Amino acid sequence: MGERRRGPARHLRAVAPVSWLFSSLRGYQSSWLRSDLIAGLTVWAVLVPEALAYATIAGVSPVVGLYAAPGALLLYAAFGSSRHLVTGPMAATAALSAAAVGDFAAGGSDAFLAMTIGLALCVGVLALVAGLARLGFLANFISEPVLKGFIIGLALTIIVGQLPKLFGIDKVDGDFFDELFGFIGSLSQTHLPTLIVGVVSLVIVIGLKEVAPVVPGSLVAVGFGIAAVWIFGLDQIGIAIVGPIQPGLPTFGLPTLALSDYLELMPSAIGVALVGFAEGLGAAKTYAARNHYDIDSNRELLGLGAANIASGLSGGMVVNGSLSKTAVNGGAGARTQLSGLVVAVMTVITLLFLTGLFEKLPEATLAAVVIAALIELVDIRSLRTFYGLTNTRLGRIYGVAARPDFIAATAALFGVLIFDTLPGLFIGIVVSIVLLVYRTSRPHVAVLGQVPGTTDQFADIERHTENRPVPGVVILRPESSLFFANAERVRDAIRSAAAEPATTAVVLDLGTVPDIDLTAARMLADTREELAGRGLRLLYARDVGQVRDMLGLEGATGQVFPSVRAALDDIAATPPAAGMPAVGTPPEAEQ
Repeated sequence: MGERRRGPARHLRAVAPVSWLFSSLRGYQSSWLRSDLIAGLTVWAVLVPEALAYATIAGVSPVVGLYAAPGALLLYAAFGSSRHLVTGPMAATAALSAAAVGDFAAGGSDAFLAMTIGLALCVGVLALVAGLARLGFLANFISEPVLKGFIIGLALTIIVGQLPKLFGIDKVDGDFFDELFGFIGSLSQTHLPTLIVGVVSLVIVIGLKEVAPVVPGSLVAVGFGIAAVWIFGLDQIGIAIVGPIQPGLPTFGLPTLALSDYLELMPSAIGVALVGFAEGLGAAKTYAARNHYDIDSNRELLGLGAANIASGLSGGMVVNGSLSKTAVNGGAGARTQLSGLVVAVMTVITLLFLTGLFEKLPEATLAAVVIAALIELVDIRSLRTFYGLTNTRLGRIYGVAARPDFIAATAALFGVLIFDTLPGLFIGIVVSIVLLVYRTSRPHVAVLGQVPGTTDQFADIERHTENRPVPGVVILRPESSLFFANAERVRDAIRSAAAEPATTAVVLDLGTVPDIDLTAARMLADTREELAGRGLRLLYARDVGQVRDMLGLEGATGQVFPSVRAALDDIAATPPAAGMPAVGTPPEAEQ
């Protein structure tokens, strides 16, 4: 009987993942169809010009951006957990792709395209493996400030890289500052007709976003650029255009790469996957919260992996979830991933029948679409907010680390501008972790006093000056976990309190200490013995959970009390040494 019970259970576990394939379509209602169709058509109008533009950021033919979209949209809908997230080429991962592939192949070459496709496959495999291994928590290692600084740096880098196309001048290769100074130095060579087309396209995109946000400004700008070239023959007077685009669906299969090429791409693929996952997960969670459903981070990894594999097998580039297109999707009323499937179908139709329209698209218009999409990502207001998140008290406690969010964001920002994209990301991550360790190594140890009119309430004297110290006892409250990195600092605070005149005991309020490691527990035991040798007591109050267990293992059971008041009562029951004030003596008696 036992064997028969276990057999079906194993079978259910094996087939369980199938139950959430296309989960957003389960229980579909006919009343949702109109909303999903409208949303899909709206997103298609935004995705096509942006996919063309982001492919140019990745350094490949614009049509590669379209190749990437259909399979990615289909397989994300199958594996992902969001009802609203739209996947496709994105500026951040496109720039990362260009930087990563540029280390191995010359721009514009067949090898560059093959490596770009190979990078998408590497990202897909890594994300799939991470999802199956349930590593969704890894996105937590990119904090919001680091991601914000990284995105700002990346947006500035891409904008500077697009300005030469907008002005019709040659681009100078190099880092952000090389490109910026090269652009400034070449302004005298500006091609005026190109600049006019680019500026008008930019005004169309930005202006429509302000006055008619429901109108796809990118598509209108693209239509303007194509029409201007056709009507006025602008390509005959030196305005650069996209040029021939091969119509039809892409060839499916693996790129012509050796195994060693994939291995060389893997380190970069880790960074690209991490950025793409973090950006897509943020967009998915934003719209899940608004619509009251949950996001599974591990399924998001599977969706990201499947989408990139589909993109790579169809000759596309790296893809990830898009906040801007997801916003368009949600704003247009999408209810399920059917809207994404509509976008996929419309993109296939575009590849089959409409590519010829985009051959006359001015590169200045594409640059304008990219710049307009990225301007809003240069979020200086957030940096100012991060800078303001401190006060004098935090400055005294943490010193230079009193503004950790601002420091981490600017580290990622300037890391991208100076050292390139992937190094900039990891610089931001490392700086944020170092700041976290530094701050936890310097916990605030508050000195508590009795709240007037109460017998069992104690609060920080520095914050509430009306609180009165308890005669003969110093009450300390460490406001952090206690572990090897901050054990010495807490010991110094206890020793300093014990050195105060007339002190007979120190009470350590552990109510704000969620956990303690062996090093810190032994430090407390050693300090307790040290004070006992001088006739002083060290008592603990309000320990919880794991802290209580660890202190018990270190032999402190008899010195632990359920409250600060109980600890003080125990001290009061012990006769004070000669010349010492009695514990709990009213302030009037001291005066």
